[in-house]
Amino acid sequence: MSVSDSEDKLRHWVDDQPFDPQSRETLTPEQEKFYLASQWQLMWWKFRRHKLAMISAAVLALFYLSVLMSEFIAPYDLNTRDAKHILAPPQTIHLFHDGSFVGPFVYGYDLEKDEVMRQRIYTPSPEKVQPLRFFCLGDSYDYFGLVPGSFHFVCPAEGGSFFLLGTDRLGRDIFSRIVHGARISLTVGLFGITLSFILGIVMGGISGYYGGWVDNIIQRIIEMIRSFPELPLWMALSAALPANWSPLLIFFGITVILALFDWPSLARAVRSKLLALREEDFTVAAQLMGASPTRVIGRHLLPSFMSHLIASASLSIPAMILGETALSFLGIGLRPPITSWGVLLNEAQNLNAVVLTPWLLWPMAPVIIIVLAFNFMGDGLRDAADPYK
Repeated sequence: MSVSDSEDKLRHWVDDQPFDPQSRETLTPEQEKFYLASQWQLMWWKFRRHKLAMISAAVLALFYLSVLMSEFIAPYDLNTRDAKHILAPPQTIHLFHDGSFVGPFVYGYDLEKDEVMRQRIYTPSPEKVQPLRFFCLGDSYDYFGLVPGSFHFVCPAEGGSFFLLGTDRLGRDIFSRIVHGARISLTVGLFGITLSFILGIVMGGISGYYGGWVDNIIQRIIEMIRSFPELPLWMALSAALPANWSPLLIFFGITVILALFDWPSLARAVRSKLLALREEDFTVAAQLMGASPTRVIGRHLLPSFMSHLIASASLSIPAMILGETALSFLGIGLRPPITSWGVLLNEAQNLNAVVLTPWLLWPMAPVIIIVLAFNFMGDGLRDAADPYK
């Protein structure tokens, strides 16, 4: 009997066997949902199990939501001054006065001037009960510089004051300025990482896909950029920006400077991934079908590790924010009248700010919170994007 006759008899025997549904392994709805899930669904399910990353994502969402409502959240306009409350300490919110419930209110200050120490002494006065107003009309503003309005979440009492985090040397509310400064400090990271993301993907994609002398040239450029000390180079380039530029041009100039020195690390990550994937069967198949290098990189290679790129980008944003804060703190970054957290910290450079007016250091708190939140969320995204975890 030939081999083909034996195979035919075996095939006919299998076909004649009765079908038993119970003999086949069935999947539960949960298992079926897991096996049919896409890469992004699996990544989301793993990310949800990282509690600290989820909390950090919620904190970041609240901060970026506040960017859209800065004028509404801030009790005062960005440049509102109160000459009677220069360098006033924070006012504490109370609910009860003399044992009776009043609602949210603050005590007004009595001012005394110490001629010897040459400083103002503010003392809360129990006789000056100033109830807070909510969803009220207060300082006028232009929403995003376009739509006029005067509606605020909270306002001081008529003729009173409400300085949650104190005031600066010009009598401006620090809390309101922190809220307004978040719009610049948070968006500089997004604009910077977008530019850095584009440069890193393009340069890293070309380097990893073509290899050879192209790869050598790009890698030498990356090594030259990374060999420079970042902070002195940032300082030199920021100081080179023309002093007569508008605040908007200064903003974009700082963003470009930060992005130009952040893309090499992302480019190397993209290069290493493309070097590993360009010899895979699906890449060769796309090339044999006549796909251009741009299409192979953009439609086949990059999507296969886009989750890793997103995790890397989330870890690069805090570096952008810290870079802008450091440059503005040193006085060579963003400049007044534009306001960011670094510009606010510029007023707290001397020892007197720490000893006599420590509330001027409050702009440091949101910087710490944002950087920690981005790092924790980046750790969660990195773990979720790792197929071996």
